[in-house]
Amino acid sequence: MSGIDVGEELGARAAQARALALLRIRSRALAVVITPAAVAVVLFAAGAQGHLGGAFWDGVRWAVAAVAVVVLLVAAAVAVSVARARPAVSPTVPVAEEGAPDLYRLVRDLADRLGVPAPSAIALTPDCDSWLEDRTHRAHRGGAGREAKETAPVLVIGSPFLWWMRVAELRAVLAPVVAGTDSSAHPDIAAARRFVRGLDAAVADGAAPGRGALRGAPVTFAGWVARLLLRACREHAAEMERCVAATASMRAQGVDYALRIAAQEQVGLAYAGWDRLLTRVALPAWRMGRWPSRLDAGVVSALTELSRRDRLADGFTSRLGERPACDLLEEPGVADEATSLLAARLFHGGPAESGPDWAPVDWQQYPEEVVDRKWRTEAARLHRVLDAMGVPPASAADPAVPTLARVMEHLAGPGGPGEELAAGIGAAVARDDARTPAPGPAQLAPVGTGPDPLDLWGPDPLPLFPLQPPRTGTELLADHVAAMVCCAAVDTAGAAPGLDWLDGPALLVDGERRADLATPVLSLVEDGDPDPLRSWLAEVGVRSDKPVRLV
Repeated sequence: MSGIDVGEELGARAAQARALALLRIRSRALAVVITPAAVAVVLFAAGAQGHLGGAFWDGVRWAVAAVAVVVLLVAAAVAVSVARARPAVSPTVPVAEEGAPDLYRLVRDLADRLGVPAPSAIALTPDCDSWLEDRTHRAHRGGAGREAKETAPVLVIGSPFLWWMRVAELRAVLAPVVAGTDSSAHPDIAAARRFVRGLDAAVADGAAPGRGALRGAPVTFAGWVARLLLRACREHAAEMERCVAATASMRAQGVDYALRIAAQEQVGLAYAGWDRLLTRVALPAWRMGRWPSRLDAGVVSALTELSRRDRLADGFTSRLGERPACDLLEEPGVADEATSLLAARLFHGGPAESGPDWAPVDWQQYPEEVVDRKWRTEAARLHRVLDAMGVPPASAADPAVPTLARVMEHLAGPGGPGEELAAGIGAAVARDDARTPAPGPAQLAPVGTGPDPLDLWGPDPLPLFPLQPPRTGTELLADHVAAMVCCAAVDTAGAAPGLDWLDGPALLVDGERRADLATPVLSLVEDGDPDPLRSWLAEVGVRSDKPVRLV
């Protein structure tokens, strides 16, 4: 027996031992519940046989029986709450087998090579990670029968992996994940996981707002009991999952191990490119009511650009001649659009349906639909705040038209006017954000468009994962002044809005990106010094006294 086989067996035994420890906690909790009933049975049996007679023992018997009934009723209520609680499930886009037969075939072949059960289904998530997810709870299966307990978990794959990785790399990365289905099929580990997930769901239900005092008291109490049990399970559950992961990793070492080492570099690179694409490119579009419909294809462009700029990533683009993993999908464009919309809903809170104020945008339309509208919207907001503050127009300008000179003269004036303007911009942005409807419960997709990937959430509000912390007033002011400068450059110097895959909205002058605008803008905003910006405007040929078209 090899060292890997020995280590795998030891890891499996350790995981099973931790699972049994979790089940013993459940058994001890059950023993505590039935102890008063057992004592009552003993007392009544003794009385029936002529032992422990008299008024005193009769009173003890009935008192213990009453306690036993109360404890059993409370325990039954807690058990019902735990059983009815919906375990957390990740928002994903399901991938049907008829829509990706090659991907399902790859996963099943991988499971056969590993000697483990194949996952029951495949789903995509807008994240750079992959995992197995148990969805055997009745709330996730629409009331399936007892065979649900024997169903293998769902394989969740990060959608950026499919577009950036090659087929062999994806197989190598998924090997240790698929190997985890062996532990999921173990009855003790599966029962322990169901126990822990039920407790976790009950805790979440108990903490959920919106219930009255009378209706919410039982659920809150059940959540408190579940929290006590969960605290006792914490160490064993964590160690069990570590042992399961270690066992799966050792089992997968026999499949594409050398390639997996190289593929892990692609995982880190994909994460970096995906993060930049979301925060620098997608987020400005979402704020403008547009959602890029090809985010996964965009991550390839972003990483290609990163490879061109960063010598550490040099050579990674040479892999692009091989077959991409997205070719395993029958319609990769449809899957890309679905995961792109899911990303917008998770990271920004956009609605489930497209409309005039929430429309898809492709990369060719991005400069006009997003960048230009963003600049002009922010420039218009800047002038509205100046109007509200009573700031006069520039000395040489028509009072009826907005100009860059007005902004520069105000910020260069005495008395530190930038702080007041920054506060006004921050308040205006907050008011505009308040007008945007907050994301509510997951809405169902229209009939005929297929199931909504967030249906599993039920009526609960969607969780939001903000990509950036709230911006300060100074940062917002700098963005608005830069937007005003870009509008003036487009309208008076022949510049154009553009898209940089790593930095988002970009100003193109003579077809080349100008990335040196931030420093002179900050000098004006923070120090009140307009000279660096005037020099920049003169170099580009921008007329600050000319009117600027706003939204």
